[in-house]
Parts: sequence; C-alpha cells; structure tokens
Amino acid sequence: MNSRHPFGSVALLGVCLLLAGGALAHNLSESNARFVEGLSGPAVGAFLYLGAKHMVTGYDHLLFLVGVVFFLSRPRDIIIFVSLFTLGHSITLLAGVFERWQVNAYLVDAVIGLSVVYKAFENIGGFDRAGRFHINARFAVFAFGLFHGLGLATKLQELALGDEGLITNMVSFNIGVEIGQMVALSVVLLFLMKWRLSPAFQRQAFAANALVMTCGFVFAGYQLTGYLLSR
Repeated sequence: MNSRHPFGSVALLGVCLLLAGGALAHNLSESNARFVEGLSGPAVGAFLYLGAKHMVTGYDHLLFLVGVVFFLSRPRDIIIFVSLFTLGHSITLLAGVFERWQVNAYLVDAVIGLSVVYKAFENIGGFDRAGRFHINARFAVFAFGLFHGLGLATKLQELALGDEGLITNMVSFNIGVEIGQMVALSVVLLFLMKWRLSPAFQRQAFAANALVMTCGFVFAGYQLTGYLLSR
C-alpha cells in the first residue's frame, strides 16, 4: 500500500475493523422488535423506516454491494447488477415471510458472509486464475441476492407479526430496504469515483478487496460458530 496515506484502503480497513467487532449489527434491535410487535394493522411509515434503517446498518449487505460495484463504471452495468441483487433480495424477503419458510438463520447468514468472500475473490481475479472454473457474474449476484433476502426474512419471522396488514407492511418494509440501498449505494459510488481518480487506486484495490474478503470470512465464521453452539 502507498505509505503516503492510502485514502481508500485506510478507510476500508477502518470499516472492516469496525465490522469485525459487531458482526451482526444488521439485526433488528430489541427496541425496534418491541415496536414492531406492538403495531396493529397497516403501518406504512414505520415499516418504510425500519426497512431503510436495516439496509443502511446492514454491514454484510453493504459489503457485498461494495464488491459488486467496485470496478463498475458504466451506469448501465451498475443498474443491471444492482437490479439483479434487488430482484433476488425482494423475492425471498417477501416469499419467506408470507410462506413462513423455516430455515436456519445461522446457515443462511453464513452463506451471506461467503457471498462477500466470493465477490471480493472475483474482484482480485481469483476465478480467472482458476482456469475453466468461472461463475457467471450476473447469475451469482442474483443468486446471492436470494440468500440476502432470505436472511432478512428469517429475522422478521422471529417477530410476532400479525396477519392484519401483513402484506402492506412487508411491501413497505421491502420498499424501505430499497430506499436505504439507494442512499447507501449513492455514497459508495461517490466514494469510489473519488478514489478511482487516485493514481494509487489499482495498487490499493487488491488490498481493499482482500480486507473485504476477510470481513466476509469473519461473518461466515461467526455464523457457523453460532450454528454449532446452538445444536
């Protein structure tokens, strides 16, 4: 790394160290859980807020999105990849809650952590070095989006959500998630645009993605440990 204050890598290092200390900060807080459980009927504003707050504080989701857009510069490519992630996220978020899919939250979150590992590994050219073994990037982003939505659905199912207004509330929550995603992604893209102007960007990019990949392993390991201890 550049010894003259490598702006991008230092910032990402700080973020990753923060994340390692609070691996599941994207869970609904106890106060938010009590608030949701106390609601009766449709509550559009409340669920919009909770959805947006979840995404803005959902560090694993944000790290995955950082990996997705890290090297994307054309608006068309950004829109396609983010839309694929959004589609996958929305499908399993809504279907998981409405159909009451029973899945182990630890294992789903472990896959979410590995999705961060996958994208960072792809960014540093890991799959290119693997020869013939290569995953279609668009399919992978959509597939991991399904797991990200399913992870959130498992959290929501832990709450005592009433059937009255459930459809309205879950659609509102999902819209809130997408609003939060757009806000967070705008900040990320502005950061990346500034960073790419630095002559050291290409040199720092490898280290930054290695840090992101480390965070993904931390998330996955945390969840797998929780799964083993819960058995």
